[in-house]
Amino acid sequence: MSKLNTKKSTKETAKKNNKQKANPANAPKFTIIKQHIYDHIESGQWQQHTKVPSENELALQFNVSRMTARRALQELTEQGLLIRSQGAGTFVATLKSQSSLLEIRNIADEIHDRGHTHSAKQLDLKSVEVSEEIAILLNLQTTESVFYSEVLHFENDEPIQLEQRYVNITLVPEYLNQNFTEITPHEYLSNEAPLTEATHEVEAILAPVNLCKLLTISEATPCLQIKRRTWSSQGVVSLATLTSPGCKYRLGSHLVF
Repeated sequence: MSKLNTKKSTKETAKKNNKQKANPANAPKFTIIKQHIYDHIESGQWQQHTKVPSENELALQFNVSRMTARRALQELTEQGLLIRSQGAGTFVATLKSQSSLLEIRNIADEIHDRGHTHSAKQLDLKSVEVSEEIAILLNLQTTESVFYSEVLHFENDEPIQLEQRYVNITLVPEYLNQNFTEITPHEYLSNEAPLTEATHEVEAILAPVNLCKLLTISEATPCLQIKRRTWSSQGVVSLATLTSPGCKYRLGSHLVF
């Protein structure tokens, strides 16, 4: 189990990003440097594994301290856009979406942090009878029902993750009344039943035909599947299965001891 970090909402992140882009003169210097690097990667000028300017070079180019340049590079590294190698320099990372295994983040925030656009398609939202397995995992009786949602997440209009989630009705009674094209299930649940703990199970799979069609991949494409169970102080909140194409998505983290 791992403790969860409190994250900004999608709307707050988007609002901040839009404000900075609309008024770059007032943006912090490290943000301007980050946008400069984003732009070069997005335009294709800097391909994956391209070496990017050093802290000293960026400090001179933008007339800032080395510490400011270091912050820009470090934040982009933590977001998975760059890779830093001691003694060799900083390079553009392999261009796959990246998520941390050690914290629970809103996928919309992850995508926005990479400078990309998140959108979602709500495929299913209903109440279902609980199976024996789901009852055990959500600590319910087999006579109870649960809410079920299925949401397809997109990054720059490309399907990146299928989220299938069972939710405890007692803890989140208004779940079915939400529009998950406007707010992600994770963000809503974090607001309604603040998460305190989680478990992860990570597995490489070949997705069934119906999932392959949704993710627009071939049946031979390996996928990364995460099964995540989350708790609030009142009990088990949800069980989510997150499936992503292995060619587009990876798990990673940067630990400091």
